Amino acid sequence: MSDSLSEGGNCTERRTAVTEAEVDALVRGICFKTGPPRTVGVELEWLVHELRLPQLPVTSERLAAAYATLRTVPLLSALTVEPGGQLELSSPPAASLMECVDIVSADLDTVRGVLAEDGLALVGMGHDPWHAPARFLREPRYDAMEACLDRTGPAGRHMMCSSASVQVSLDAGHEEPGPLGYEQRWWLAHQLGAVLVAAFANSPLVGGRPTGWRSTRQLVWMEIGAGRAGAPPPDGDVRAGWARHVLDSPVMCVRGDDGPWEVPEKLTFREWTRSRTHRPPTRADLDYHLTTLFPPVRPRGHMELRMIDAQPGDDGWIVPLAVTTALFDDAEAAETAHQAVKPLAERALNLPAPHNPLWADAARDGLADPELREAAVTCFSAALQALPRLGATRAVTDAVAAHLHRYVARGRSPADDLLDRLRRTDHRARARKDIRT
Repeated sequence: MSDSLSEGGNCTERRTAVTEAEVDALVRGICFKTGPPRTVGVELEWLVHELRLPQLPVTSERLAAAYATLRTVPLLSALTVEPGGQLELSSPPAASLMECVDIVSADLDTVRGVLAEDGLALVGMGHDPWHAPARFLREPRYDAMEACLDRTGPAGRHMMCSSASVQVSLDAGHEEPGPLGYEQRWWLAHQLGAVLVAAFANSPLVGGRPTGWRSTRQLVWMEIGAGRAGAPPPDGDVRAGWARHVLDSPVMCVRGDDGPWEVPEKLTFREWTRSRTHRPPTRADLDYHLTTLFPPVRPRGHMELRMIDAQPGDDGWIVPLAVTTALFDDAEAAETAHQAVKPLAERALNLPAPHNPLWADAARDGLADPELREAAVTCFSAALQALPRLGATRAVTDAVAAHLHRYVARGRSPADDLLDRLRRTDHRARARKDIRT
């Protein structure tokens, strides 16, 4: 939530007001840069909890001290902090899957070591299961974001302060048709995205109790609303559709040099270019507006897949990174995945993700849904075959195979482990109560 999509342009250009036509042209040029898939990246968001008793809250002062220490440590990945104090590591663009894995693994080892000295630990869950949303960062951007998102209910605060994810970044793809072409990769991302939600769902609890959803994190994104967290309509020209979506999405805030930022209501960027309400929008405002849109697949020159819950274990994040990379960057695996998810597309009713029945079923039921399970088995199997062709090590393929056999083939996700653990805890508590009475 703290990145920028600005590319090029001198300071004068960025201060000059932009027209509706200029915004349309800029977005088409910025957001889909085609070429052969060569690079991969990952952004890992983590909850930060007490090392020994994660149910206990961590004070803001303690987090701030730990993060100050972390900023003195050399890392190849960018280290940032989310509004609720979640920690994010963003890899540099890597030339291969294994280069990405090696860089981030080394950085994570360093980060974990520093945090452990303060009695803190990184926790891989899509939503904090114990603690209520609480702001850690007090900045104009997040004050404005909170004010904007509060208009649609509490989901925005949960997203800002209690959620964590694995975000995979891949090149947009070739200009021409085919499994590695950008149009088919864009389509695949929005259909396969539901399978990834289900296979890696890992956020079934809020306030220590089940929500009824395997991925409560995905539910939160759906509740934020289509204008802020939805994809454009799935048909038509990809570049034109995204440019139209950007123009017709609501402006989160109008930034100022002094004091709180203005938070307009029901002002789209298109209307802003026409009315010039508050002040005329500039190229810098467009760049900023792009960072305030949170669709499940965000085009940033490359594609950023944002639908995967943070995963359990020190290395659980490697599995969605490896599976997603294989299914997009290996032509044979991409074609298999395309055919596997094609039948699922009908369940989306031609509605944009994630606000359609397919994505809702994936978030609620996970791989207990038979059709999602069947597609996931096919896709994971195709990824396993493709990974050696992408240079993956035995350790990476073993991790993917373990997830396939432990979860996917059994119609389960990591969320089911959390629910089973809670049931066992509740059963023991009831048994102790019965003995006392």
